[in-house]
Amino acid sequence: MIEPEPEPEENSGTEEGAPPAPQPEFILYLGGQDYEDALFQLVEWTHNVLLPVYGREITSTALWCSRWWEHPEAVAQLHGLWLAWAELSNPAQDMTGPAAWHRDFLGPVMATLRDPMGPFAGCKPGNHRPKEIPQMESPFVAAGA
Repeated sequence: MIEPEPEPEENSGTEEGAPPAPQPEFILYLGGQDYEDALFQLVEWTHNVLLPVYGREITSTALWCSRWWEHPEAVAQLHGLWLAWAELSNPAQDMTGPAAWHRDFLGPVMATLRDPMGPFAGCKPGNHRPKEIPQMESPFVAAGA
């Protein structure tokens, strides 16, 4: 009788018995030095990979702020884009990963960031304009207080 071969064990990419490598956390969940470290990595990737290849010319309809890291929405969007790039461009992944990254992540994120009403609205080359967050009221404030 032929016995079925045992199913392969999941490969975590670590030595047997070692815990799997920690996955990067989304930057908005981080604070202090962890945030600074993640932002440093994001700046390195944005300035050395993303912008040299995909930056395109700045126009009144395709904005970019030279101080993009001071825009929380841009940091969040770019960090998500970087995390997706890290996963989908990994040589151990499916060969269609880079195409999926371009289609599903790069285009939508860059369109959102560079939109005239996006996070860089009011910024011009060499001229950063901080954004005010919308006014908010709390639903928990007692009436008449």
